[in-house]
Amino acid sequence: MQRFTTLLSAAVLTTGLMAGVAQAQESTTATDPAQTQAQTQNFSDGQLQKFADASQEIAVISQDYTQQLQGAEGEEAQQSIREEANGKMIEAVEGSGLEVETFNAIGQAIQQDPELMQQVQEMTQSQ
Repeated sequence: MQRFTTLLSAAVLTTGLMAGVAQAQESTTATDPAQTQAQTQNFSDGQLQKFADASQEIAVISQDYTQQLQGAEGEEAQQSIREEANGKMIEAVEGSGLEVETFNAIGQAIQQDPELMQQVQEMTQSQ
């Protein structure tokens, strides 16, 4: 459970890095619990598995670039590292077969739906 929580936290936190890409497109955040539940049910097992796979890759990328950020001097160097990390995370998500928007939507749904979180956790542990 601890490993999954760390993994999910890294994935969710790094979606903030990818948010710039997602913000350029129409945002679809659900505020109504019924609407959130409806969105949750729209994710296939395949999409959830791709999310789990991409999350693991993103956790590794996040750790690597966090270390680089800590050693960077100056705002320009840090911004360059952030942009590179963002690109790698987007590649990981798209390489898993998901669009960034779908990845972010699943991440948001997991935060709001404990059953969905459990389902993704089981997918991650079975690997």
